[in-house]
Amino acid sequence: MADVLRVCALYPDLMNIYADRGNMLMLQQRCAWRGLGFELTAAGLGDPVDPDGADLFYLGGGQDRDQLLCAEDLVATKREALHAAADRGAIVLGICGGIQLLGHEYALGDRAVPGVGLVDLRTVREEGPRLIGNVAIEVELPGLEGPRVLAGFENHGGRTKLGPETRPLGRVLKGFGNDGRSGYEGVRRGTVLGTYLHGPLLPKNAWFADWLLATALGRDLRELAPLDDALEDAAHASARRAAGI
Repeated sequence: MADVLRVCALYPDLMNIYADRGNMLMLQQRCAWRGLGFELTAAGLGDPVDPDGADLFYLGGGQDRDQLLCAEDLVATKREALHAAADRGAIVLGICGGIQLLGHEYALGDRAVPGVGLVDLRTVREEGPRLIGNVAIEVELPGLEGPRVLAGFENHGGRTKLGPETRPLGRVLKGFGNDGRSGYEGVRRGTVLGTYLHGPLLPKNAWFADWLLATALGRDLRELAPLDDALEDAAHASARRAAGI
């Protein structure tokens, strides 16, 4: 079991439209409070990725132009490495635009842009408004004692469709979720996870940050030293209230 969490942020300069750096700071601080090391590296356009070089690979959201650049680069320079990392059990986490890039393709105008194909999903465009607002989902993950709630904010025009055998990350309690109709949000295949929840996500859901931390380090969640999470719990409660639960 490692004592240093190694995180690789993919395109942090381009895919950071929704305060995604806050997620990295949250992981870093929770490691520091527990006496664990934290190493953050970045992989931008054209940079190769070492599949063994990180325990958690992180991909945030960006503007359409920036996301297109990253999508093309992901397929050209990072696809095989991310598949290898996921196969060995590293976490690959995609948020907002990141979930779209984890799938087979996403629609940009009249163009179908290829993704890395880590999960069986496609993001399409349909008639109707953008799916915007506070959202809460019920999640069940390995190592947790019962379901938990993730709360955040969603803002996406695309409708994400999961394949018939693909598991969502959670069940929508309030909000729209992947497509506004299915009642599901996000995606999970082993240690590959995607969600539209941001704002940023982890400071609003400290329990999920700890789950990611423990899973990435190969630890039982109960092995992590408890922290005084009064402020974090208040942030989570506020996010839940904003979503209406």
